[in-house]
Amino acid sequence: MKEIERLAADLERYNRAYRAGNPLISDEEYDALVERLRALDPDHPYLHTVEPETFEGKQEVRHPRPMLSMEKAYTEEQLRRFLSRVEKAARKLGIDPVIYRMTPKLDGLAGRDDGKVFATRGNGLVGYEISSAFDKGVVPIGGRGRGMGEIVIVKSYFETHLAHIFEHPRNMVVGIVASDKLNEHARKALADGMVHFVPYSSLPFWEGTAAELLEDYRRIGARLLEQVDYPTDGLVLEVVDQNLREYMGATSHHYRWQIAIKRKGETGVTTVVGIHWQVGRTGNVTPVLEVEPINLSGATIRRVTAHHAGMVAKLKIGPGARIEVIRSGEVIPKLERVIEAAGQVELPRVCPACGHLLEFRGDFLRCPNRNCPAQVEQRLVHWFRTLGTADWFGIKTIKKLVAAGYDTLEKIYALAAEDFEALGFGPVQSRNLAEALQTSLNKPVEDWRFLAAFGIADLGPGDSRRLLEHFRLEEVVNLTAEEISKIDGFGDVTAASIAKGLAEYRETIRHMLGLGFQLERTPLQTERKQHRLAGKRIVFTGKMNHGSRSRMEQEARQLGAVVQSSVSGKTDILVCGRKVGRRKLEKARQQGVKILSEQEYLDLIAEK
Repeated sequence: MKEIERLAADLERYNRAYRAGNPLISDEEYDALVERLRALDPDHPYLHTVEPETFEGKQEVRHPRPMLSMEKAYTEEQLRRFLSRVEKAARKLGIDPVIYRMTPKLDGLAGRDDGKVFATRGNGLVGYEISSAFDKGVVPIGGRGRGMGEIVIVKSYFETHLAHIFEHPRNMVVGIVASDKLNEHARKALADGMVHFVPYSSLPFWEGTAAELLEDYRRIGARLLEQVDYPTDGLVLEVVDQNLREYMGATSHHYRWQIAIKRKGETGVTTVVGIHWQVGRTGNVTPVLEVEPINLSGATIRRVTAHHAGMVAKLKIGPGARIEVIRSGEVIPKLERVIEAAGQVELPRVCPACGHLLEFRGDFLRCPNRNCPAQVEQRLVHWFRTLGTADWFGIKTIKKLVAAGYDTLEKIYALAAEDFEALGFGPVQSRNLAEALQTSLNKPVEDWRFLAAFGIADLGPGDSRRLLEHFRLEEVVNLTAEEISKIDGFGDVTAASIAKGLAEYRETIRHMLGLGFQLERTPLQTERKQHRLAGKRIVFTGKMNHGSRSRMEQEARQLGAVVQSSVSGKTDILVCGRKVGRRKLEKARQQGVKILSEQEYLDLIAEK
């Protein structure tokens, strides 16, 4: 769907601007745009990865534990659904009552400080070393080494001295971290001690049960926000019990035991004056309503999405229809409801991009022509966006390549810098494009991300990972619908769709594998079960001789272990390097946890 790809492209653009300290829309508007994408395509890769940030010239640092984004609740109903999921998980563990903690949600630059390394969140797995921020004058509240938090400027100071200079407090914070040369305003704020790294553990908090929370959560939140003099954009609600946290786990995007409570966007009523039809990556042809201009959230709205053709026909959405829309930042805001239907509504019969006859698939009109130029362009954009290791291949570049006949990954990856120049790209851009292709081959990438990047219908990141837990990537391309349906989580219809897509992409996948991508392989479940470490809950502590602790944790996960961040009654093994705290060792002994030295652990995993 073209609308989906446009939403994703806009999200990436807004995120880049936000991470660079130059937000184009408010946090509320960005959040609503994310939810719009989720409603249209819940498996879209943008929703399943942490929104990335980059700092040129800074050293990359791998986090010992992922710094993920958060699920968000905009309504009480969404909050109740989150609480219901938590309570259900708690019952399975026999935890009653469940205690929740609520804190203000800071609106700054997230980071992690272990006392030696101070790193940004980055892409959630790898961040950027920014300890120089402390040398510049950022004040670590409570001292160094207090874990995760955010760099923020004191709100009252900003409003008094800097609001007329900087559009948003985050602009200044990012500039301080990213730049070697600071402007006079940043230097003055730092000299005045007004830029802080605030650990989340230092924030005011409320604790209580779900019933207590729902009884008065708006007033509780208001009181918490009144207690901090920093920019905020909502509240954070999380489970206190560590065992429940570990049981609930995380997606590739967020922890399941934590949620951000946010507010919803503005609504209004307008009249439809026409419909524009767009073609997406999988051939779905979706409607965008052209409406009489209406002002929402400070923006003039002229176009609104109508989801799919089935909705247009069923609700008779056409010229003259009166509709309610909601806008919180979307380029194409969302249709909330139809107030007054139109008369006769005509649906298109041919594809607006290639002229091929359209067909219905459920509620969606679909162009069955896989060579439709609009589909080809969106598939290629999807590849580069999902893979995430090759910059410069945006929609404008892809359109130019497709127009010149370079309409497959095989053709594009055969291009060199001189080939790009011959196609009309400038010398610098041509070198960048060629280098980006080479980077995507050499930079490590997860095999499930590689598979999801092909854009096979019904095969998003989550299902790609699930497939690769049972079959090697080289085997996946030959899977039948019957083999796929035997895996938990795959129904017959989805399995048939995926098998068909894999067959269509088989030769392309094989070709791309043959180019030598540096794939990080998903451990097979059979391999995990064979090792004695499989299913064991392990904590690593102290300084290791074998390598970094994060590397050892990764190796343990590949062997099927469950890596924990702290010792609890559920922990099976504590692996100790040098300089381990006496309190942690004592807690492990009290809990009956098996304690191994680093060498004893290495001997254990080396045994067959």
